[in-house]
Amino acid sequence: LSPIVELNVGGEMYTTTLSTLKKHPGSKLAEMFTGQPKLRTDSEGRFFIDRPGTYFKYILEYLRSNQVPTQCIQDVYKEALFYDIEPLIKQLEDSPQIFGELVARKQFLARVPNYSENIELMIRIARAEAVASRRSGVIVCVVKTEEDAARCQDALNSLDTDKKSVVKFGPWKAAPSIVDLLDCIQMDVEAKGYKISFQPHVAEKGFRFKSHDFFYKFLFTWW
Repeated sequence: LSPIVELNVGGEMYTTTLSTLKKHPGSKLAEMFTGQPKLRTDSEGRFFIDRPGTYFKYILEYLRSNQVPTQCIQDVYKEALFYDIEPLIKQLEDSPQIFGELVARKQFLARVPNYSENIELMIRIARAEAVASRRSGVIVCVVKTEEDAARCQDALNSLDTDKKSVVKFGPWKAAPSIVDLLDCIQMDVEAKGYKISFQPHVAEKGFRFKSHDFFYKFLFTWW
């Protein structure tokens, strides 16, 4: 291989040195250029990598000067994981954005039973009710403690009797509150491309406690 390497990364053109690409021998990026190249070439003979080219410049900056990016942190982190550049991965994981997501938020959500499955269930219910409608609503029950879960069971049974679909979150053993979980639900649904909002849901029937302590209505807006 020539010591000067021309790259086409997702349509973005880069020129660098072979030694820069192989700076971290254990990385996937280094393996691409170790021995016989394991990459296809484009019509101009440049090695082609089918990844977002916009963020590759940050990868190169790190390989050239150990400069950890301060922009597009989440996207650069994904690329660092793909290229398996371990030192960069570790430094990015120490950044507030990645640390907060991986260590704080994700660790909290891991303690909420069936969180990811419930997000998908909410979306399925909303889509099923979207026919000829501008908005569709999904009722969510959120209980932090076992005691709260027991208290709202009567309300859940009544809602089931009315054939209303309710998605239940909780209980969980962690510091974040019900409001924190509601914010997480909104963040993760919006990350999938949906426009969503939520408000307390007041049940039509009377219960021995305030139903809006546990029930919320998420509104999906389609147009």
